[in-house]
This record gives sequence, structure tokens and C-alpha cells, in this order.
Amino acid sequence: MDFHNIKALLFDLDGTLTVDDRCLPGAAETLALLKERGYPIRICTNTTTKSKDSLSRQLQEIGLPIEPNEIFSAPAAALGYLRQCKIHTCFKLLSDDVKSDFEEFSHSDTKPECMIIGDVGELWDYTLMSKLFAFAMDGVPIIALHKGRYWLTGGQLKLDIGAFITGIEYAAGIEALVIGKPSPEFYRMALENIGLPPSDTCMIGDDLINDVQGAQNCGIKSILVQTGKYRPSDQAVAETKPDLVLGS
Repeated sequence: MDFHNIKALLFDLDGTLTVDDRCLPGAAETLALLKERGYPIRICTNTTTKSKDSLSRQLQEIGLPIEPNEIFSAPAAALGYLRQCKIHTCFKLLSDDVKSDFEEFSHSDTKPECMIIGDVGELWDYTLMSKLFAFAMDGVPIIALHKGRYWLTGGQLKLDIGAFITGIEYAAGIEALVIGKPSPEFYRMALENIGLPPSDTCMIGDDLINDVQGAQNCGIKSILVQTGKYRPSDQAVAETKPDLVLGS
């Protein structure tokens, strides 16, 4: 695969550049070198618990040279979508930090135009699921910041919000709009953000579905790194084949 025409790089974050909020070996040096050589980069992440400013500060504290404008997250994609659709009122199931990015939209517990759903950690329970189910049965659409299956923390794979989103879809007989990776809408907006066509960009990540398949579906070359949630068994049975595989 020819990578000579690549002018910009899209990076996954958790599992690719960091694990458990620690910088992976070589990640900071790689980003610094790419920037020195003039490559635009974007951190394309499904992280839904931190605002762009908070996330940038955290990454800089662990040695990753990332500015807020270099982060294109699932919440950022959702913001663009809500503005495009002229939505005014939402049921915002988001972490307190990310809610600050959505202040322009009113919150409603009774008659929202949509549900915007991210990761809320231990708040997931039967009562909350029943509330979301009731909204869905009343015709309130779900905008899911992502639909991840699992993630790596503390050396263990943990259930992600995709299980809860899928449960509501099944019970209500609906389909949520997934705005984060691997949705084509996410990658389309990421390309608009960086200002280049898919043929000039490359996505790097540890997830065969969200990173590799999502990028390839939009004509973006992909590199799979064998870190984070990567498991050899996943790659062995996957129909999706990355354009390149790197140890880290």
C-alpha cells in the first residue's frame, strides 16, 4: 500500500496513544515529529466524558502535544449535527464536563426533541434505562455519541455504552443515530475539519471496527496498531483488513 500521498493523519486516542490515562511509549515523540514535518493531525476519539479543553489539558499534562483545535471528538461531531438540524431542546445524558460543550441547547426531562447519549459511568441502571425507553416509545430519537462494545481500563476489558444503546433499540423497535466512530458522518465531518479529501488522509487506531473499518468505508487508508484493545484473535477472524499493521 502506497502512503506517499498522505498529507494528514487521524489518530484514535485510548488504546492507541494512551492507556489508562498514561502515554504509550513513543506516542509523544511520534506526534512531535509529525508536527515538526508539517503534518496536520486530528485526535479522532469517541471519548465522551471530557470537553475538548479538559481533554487537551489532560493530554498535555502526560506529555502529548495536543491543542484543543486538534481534537475531533464524538461530542464535537454531535454538536455539528444538532446545529445542522436546528435542534433546540435535548435530553442530555452526558458527563458534567461534556455538558458544558452543549450549553447552547436546552435540557428537557419531559418533551425533548432528541436524546443525546454519552457515557455516564455508574449512573446506568434500570430506572435510567426505563426513562430512555419511555422517551423512545414516544418517538424521541436517540443520538448516540458512539456505540462502542467495550474498552480497556486497568488491564481489563469493560462493557461500553453500546450495550445500553442496543438494549433500548431492541426494546423500542427503533434504531439510534450513531454520531461517533465508526459512522460515516463522523469521518465526513473529521475530513471537513482538517480540510482534506479521504485520499490524502490516514486513520491510525487499535479498533478494527471503529478505526479501521470506519475509515476504510469512507475511502481513508487505515493503520492498525497492536496496542490497547487489540487482540490477535479479532484480527484473525475479521473481514476488514487494515492497509498496514504496526506493533505500536
